[in-house]
Amino acid sequence: MKPGCEGKENKGKKRAELPVIASTGGAKPEIAKSRMGRWRAGALIALHVLMAAHIAQWLWTGSTVSPIEPSETMWTLQQGAVNAGAIFFALAIIATLVLGRFVCGWACHVVALQDLCAWMLKKIGLTPRPFRSRLLIFIPLIAALYMFVWPTVLRAITKPENEPLIPPFSNHLITTEFWATFPPIEVAIPFLFICGFITVYFLGSKGFCTYGCPYGGFFAVADKFAPGRIRVTDACNECGHCTATCTSNVIVHSEVKKYGMVVDPGCMKCMDCVSVCPNDALYFGFGKPSVAVNTEPSAKYSLTWPEEIFAAAAFVAAYFAVWNVYQLVPMLMAIGIAIITAFLAVKALHLFRRESLVFYRWSLRSKGSLTFAGYAFLAFAAAWIGLNAHSGWVRYHESAGTRAFENIRVPDELALLQSNPQPWLSLVDQGNIAEGRRHLQRAAEIGLFTNADAMPKLAWMEYLVGNTDRALELLSAAADRQSGQQRALSLYYRGAILNRSGRFDEGLRSHEAALAERPDLSIALEDKGESLWMLGRRGEAVAAWQEAIRQRPNLPIAGNFLAGAAASSGNVELATELSQMADQATPRDPLFQFMLGQRLQNVGMADLAERRFEAAFAADPTLRGRRSFPAVQPK
Repeated sequence: MKPGCEGKENKGKKRAELPVIASTGGAKPEIAKSRMGRWRAGALIALHVLMAAHIAQWLWTGSTVSPIEPSETMWTLQQGAVNAGAIFFALAIIATLVLGRFVCGWACHVVALQDLCAWMLKKIGLTPRPFRSRLLIFIPLIAALYMFVWPTVLRAITKPENEPLIPPFSNHLITTEFWATFPPIEVAIPFLFICGFITVYFLGSKGFCTYGCPYGGFFAVADKFAPGRIRVTDACNECGHCTATCTSNVIVHSEVKKYGMVVDPGCMKCMDCVSVCPNDALYFGFGKPSVAVNTEPSAKYSLTWPEEIFAAAAFVAAYFAVWNVYQLVPMLMAIGIAIITAFLAVKALHLFRRESLVFYRWSLRSKGSLTFAGYAFLAFAAAWIGLNAHSGWVRYHESAGTRAFENIRVPDELALLQSNPQPWLSLVDQGNIAEGRRHLQRAAEIGLFTNADAMPKLAWMEYLVGNTDRALELLSAAADRQSGQQRALSLYYRGAILNRSGRFDEGLRSHEAALAERPDLSIALEDKGESLWMLGRRGEAVAAWQEAIRQRPNLPIAGNFLAGAAASSGNVELATELSQMADQATPRDPLFQFMLGQRLQNVGMADLAERRFEAAFAADPTLRGRRSFPAVQPK
């Protein structure tokens, strides 16, 4: 520490230093280079090669083994989908119960990134210093319980009595949608940079493992029961080389002296401490687990209790501000961002409360005054925290708009019956639409990124209030930014609105684009058939409706369209047969009957439409005044 840069609380106290072996000349011996480092680096490089090969094989063949990622276990617990990730996670926990956290140290890609960052920092003369907190250390376990335990608890509370706690297991070891549960590349790269690099710079080596990794939350608990541990012989003379070389921030020399073994669950069995011990006093062996030992902290914490509470509050606020903002930031990335925010908030507080403060080799505050480096650090902290606050404001509007959208009760089928859906809107719906539009438009105005998932919601509300062109524009923009099921649905709704507006050629192109994304989207097939029918391409329309029925038998809308098509062609016998089949598939609900009658009337199938209308009016006479007639007649 530079002269004059001691913290107020350290004035007058002697600095604690690691004990070292004195050589015959009185000089401190150089710490040996770990022989295990190269082996572990090789294992982690091989891991990344295998990951790249896994992705390449999926891209080449179209299917592969499901992601070997512990988060996939959530789908096993929630849906019964047994996948490679769940099997790996189970085996990793079992291995940790026996050997300790070997899997973390030798087979985790995020650990590899953190170690790479620490190595790079040391190359430029910066040694990451550990940040030690009493409260934030529980974040990984809380996150693990939320991800893997809470869904099962919630299901136990809400499930019907006749359903099992865990859904029936199904085989999902092979998948064609390898990346479906992962964030897009443009999110994955900053996620890995934040969790693999920035956390190390601010929080020390293995910063994300210590304060962010939910899998580590379970591994840390399992490690306490593991008989396999780093242990010590009588040859140890507390030189401190083990602690100096440990990349997991474990105070090795202190723990082996007190307990005869390393008890810190953060130990990832990298074996560096064993490798550099000049007396070969350390070894990996089996014996009493750490859970059987009464332990106490072997290192001082970085924060006082009031500061701990302040840091925890900053973490919670930042986490909920950034989690899922723009529908982009995944949970683990939000945890990484929030941990850094908590650290910066505390350090910014220290800048104003301490006489002196250093960060790495820079003095931030000296003799009660901020230095240039201090002002630079404070500016960075203010910018980072400010971005968090801005994200929280955007997320507030997004969340409020989404809640209002979800409270709109008018069924899609009724709203899409004709070009003007407003007669179907209740006063409550109108209020929710107004609120939802206000919040989502505000989020779009102040946001730094485009929320592609919010755009279709806003588009639907614009359509409901009569802004059809604006709705179509938003759906087109959303589809350009989406893929898979989301893109297909945006294109379907765009095509449906175009059909109701009489723009059948544009509607057809939109439905074809939706079906190119998802060929099994039966509602798009039904509407594609409607577009073709109204354009005079009746044979193709019938083929589209038949394909919809082939994919999903007993579809009432497609079945009625086919019956109406047969009647329009004069094939009475086929029309009667198809009409009977359609009757069996059609729900008796009066609103559905009315909706079906209006859809049939829209395409000119008048006779069948009248049957549906009469059934609806018989059950609910108030529907009679809601009937409308198509503005566009079939060619």
